[in-house]
Amino acid sequence: MTAPDVRGIGVDAATRCAHYASALDVVAIKMSCCATYFACKDCHDALADHSVRPWPREQRSERAVLCGTCRSELTIAQYLASSERCPACGAAFNPGCRAHHHDYFSDD
Repeated sequence: MTAPDVRGIGVDAATRCAHYASALDVVAIKMSCCATYFACKDCHDALADHSVRPWPREQRSERAVLCGTCRSELTIAQYLASSERCPACGAAFNPGCRAHHHDYFSDD
């Protein structure tokens, strides 16, 4: 199975982009609004012709998070439950990403 493409500005093989490029920035999110993976919301804002729409709470079983290290597609629930490490490969994720969860995943 082929891993999905990730859009963004200056995206590398591990899904890092021009906005977030630390060793821990290896998560891409499939946007609810367009069902397309982007490296980050800033890349989406720069390249898409519409606004980001967070995933509704009732869709937490959707595979919408891509680990840039092992290319596993995680459900939103899996990612939120273990957002500091990939449950598939153990790669560390940026703990600072929690500050942006509301941009991607609705609490309602």
